Amino acid sequence: MRYLTITYIRKPDGKIDEQVEIVKNLKERDLTTANIILDFKNKNVQKSIVQGQPVVTNWDTIVEHYRKIYPDYIAELEKLQE
Repeated sequence: MRYLTITYIRKPDGKIDEQVEIVKNLKERDLTTANIILDFKNKNVQKSIVQGQPVVTNWDTIVEHYRKIYPDYIAELEKLQE
């Protein structure tokens, strides 16, 4: 596995759901629908858009942010890249 993708989905009641996937290869669907795409092999941010606006694209900053939320996913991805 190489990529962490995060997609934010706004529900009719205004709340936001978050869908997280760890994938080996990116599909066209990932590129168009995901809001956040992190490439753990090359250690770069492929995409970072929330509510239509670009957000932090600094690798260390964004990984540390998501490490707090998804520590197991981040640890697994980092381990696989060693």
